[in-house]
Amino acid sequence: MTDAAPPDSLARLAARLQAFADARDWGRFHSPKNLASALVVEAGELLEPFQWLTEQQSRDLPGDARDAVALEMADVLLYLVQLGNQLGVDVVEAAHRKVEINEGRFPPLAK
Repeated sequence: MTDAAPPDSLARLAARLQAFADARDWGRFHSPKNLASALVVEAGELLEPFQWLTEQQSRDLPGDARDAVALEMADVLLYLVQLGNQLGVDVVEAAHRKVEINEGRFPPLAK
């Protein structure tokens, strides 16, 4: 890829996802409603490997389970980035803005 964005940037990922979808003519399926629905489905799949685990077990996943979780996390991220593409929302900027809001709502604990 030849753009100036770092290889791990969400902007570069967004462009790659858009090119992937365009090459397959999937744009007609990628309405905001459909992408939000798919994101929720993937979030449910992300929860599945943790079902019935203790708190400690969820922190100490074996390698194969950790890899499966990583791929489900990727699915959630990919749909979120695609939703941002469709709505013209910079999800990183929105996340920074949300953190700022939360910093105002939830002050740090006094030490």
